[in-house]
Amino acid sequence: MRTRTRIRTTSTRQVIIAVTAAGSVLASPLTPAFAAPSAAPTADLRADVDRDGRVDVTGDTDTAGEDSWSTGRGAVYLPNLDDDTKRCPVKGPDGRPLSDAKLASCNDAADKKVNGAADAADLARIRSVAMPGLAADAKGSVKVTAGAKYTRVFLKRSGGWALVTPDMRLSAAELRSGAEFGVEATDVIRDTAKWDGRAVIQLSVTSAGRTTSDTVTLRVAPLLTHHHLQNAQQVMVTKVPGNSPEDGPYRQFVKNLGNEVRRAGITKPLVTFDKYGDIWAQDFVEPAYVSMAGPGGQRHVMRVMLRSAQPGREAGRELFEKVRGRDIGVVQVSGVRDSEEGTLNSTGNMETIPPYTHGGRSFPAGRVIMGHRKDTGSKPAQAMRTLLKSQGMQDPLLLDTSWLGVGHVDEFVQFLPADTPRGWRIGVADPQAGLKLLRDAQRAGHGSTKMFSVPGLGGTPAPKETIDQALAARHFVADNTMAAERIAANLAILKRETGVTDEEIVRVPGLYTREAEMSAAGGRDVAVPRLTRMGGDPALVDTLGKYGQQKRLAQDRAASAAPAAVRTSAYVPGAVNGILLARDRYLAPRQWGPVIGGKDIFTQAVTAAYTRVGLKVSYIDDWYTYHLGMGEVHCGTNTLRDASAAWWKSN
Repeated sequence: MRTRTRIRTTSTRQVIIAVTAAGSVLASPLTPAFAAPSAAPTADLRADVDRDGRVDVTGDTDTAGEDSWSTGRGAVYLPNLDDDTKRCPVKGPDGRPLSDAKLASCNDAADKKVNGAADAADLARIRSVAMPGLAADAKGSVKVTAGAKYTRVFLKRSGGWALVTPDMRLSAAELRSGAEFGVEATDVIRDTAKWDGRAVIQLSVTSAGRTTSDTVTLRVAPLLTHHHLQNAQQVMVTKVPGNSPEDGPYRQFVKNLGNEVRRAGITKPLVTFDKYGDIWAQDFVEPAYVSMAGPGGQRHVMRVMLRSAQPGREAGRELFEKVRGRDIGVVQVSGVRDSEEGTLNSTGNMETIPPYTHGGRSFPAGRVIMGHRKDTGSKPAQAMRTLLKSQGMQDPLLLDTSWLGVGHVDEFVQFLPADTPRGWRIGVADPQAGLKLLRDAQRAGHGSTKMFSVPGLGGTPAPKETIDQALAARHFVADNTMAAERIAANLAILKRETGVTDEEIVRVPGLYTREAEMSAAGGRDVAVPRLTRMGGDPALVDTLGKYGQQKRLAQDRAASAAPAAVRTSAYVPGAVNGILLARDRYLAPRQWGPVIGGKDIFTQAVTAAYTRVGLKVSYIDDWYTYHLGMGEVHCGTNTLRDASAAWWKSN
């Protein structure tokens, strides 16, 4: 074990010689005859173990635990997956688009150089303590003894950053003054069975025939998903490229969304996907982040866009082609089967419980939830679940979405900020409350009122169903009773895992209808027959089919292997499937429910539910854009959130 301070005494007079980390000698004003000889310099490598944004080379702050790592202490380094100078190509020399694999293979860690000051800022620093008394023949070397396959080390010299290689030698002059190194990871942790994210870096110094060594341990920053206690900073949406009248609802939605975002106090403009026409911006990407302590103790954050595990879903390519850049990287998993799991692999099926501690387990960065089909055994791709679990922070919790046609958790559950000791509460769809609204209206003599107040569009007439007809439909009440039971079962899991009580649950009226009543044979997008059933305009049917196909094309191909539950989707636009734009501001899909006494009864009930918990609710029309495609506002958008808080500290 290294000795930081050496104290020697004599029987007659006390002499103190302290060898500081900088190598200077502090001696008492005694005669040289009583001074002890200084020890030979030893190698001493330091890292930012206490995560304060600096490497301490003058004291012992950054030494305790430098050879171990825990969530709360230990040096962190980033997977350098961004493209600070936008140098990564998207087309090959022949002008043809690159493959997905080649797009993913280029980033700032893919080469062996530091690409400017912004790239240098992505390097975690380690330093050697100065050795001023070193002999002229001294030399040093650095090597990565664990995690070398995923780690690069650079030495800072007057000419810039030089890649540390097995043949590189540090000169006596560099060792005397102390050397500075920069460390990057070439990837995130994908499977702890293959790499647990750790790198052990060793400095060896040889002088006068004597060699001393020292090591430090770093671990790559975990890839973390956002949660709703992080403020929204920017909203993402697909901008439909067409200019035909049928594309009008999409253009209007984007315009209205921009207005709502500005009203919520978000100043950054919308990020628009405009190349592939996949309207489900929630489903082909999950915004995530990695971070470490930076200068001044501020967090240095790199956004990492996690592409959905859906082979062939082209929209994810735009993450590489357009979004990747300075402090923004992209990760995609490989080895995923293009199977019946496809819809479960959409990232609308990946949400995050805010930070909590319960039952002896702590999740300071929150915890991922994903839906699986308990009835058939289908789960999201193993490669994605392994990647998420391997981060060691947000161990995915599976909820049962067997009863949903699309099968995404965002169709029935959400997490909302709260001024409570926990800091958040759960919002869930409440089909029983939805049924009660209709029954109360019917008992009050309004059964003949139209179920939906949405106007027609072009050649598509407005829906004609009445409250009486909805309640009398063959499966309607039974299916909503079933949905309520399934939601209750999922709530029981969430309560058990998090400790949330009934008083911390917001129940938002909603209704579901079975998929079998709106889907067509042949695996076509369910939005098309659903609209056709209403007498839809063929041009609008084609538009919804074109833009909706990516999300809703997957029905269980293994359905015959095990009995499946009845599959449902939102009947009235799902209010919980909206966007939290600010801590106190929520954007829900316009309800278009029955209008009685001049007021939409669903809008009134939804507004009341959110208002009771301190949220201001606004509404945006998504009927012809997302709702008829079995999705809502949340499914069609995404948010980039503030990730400046330290993930290693409990909130």
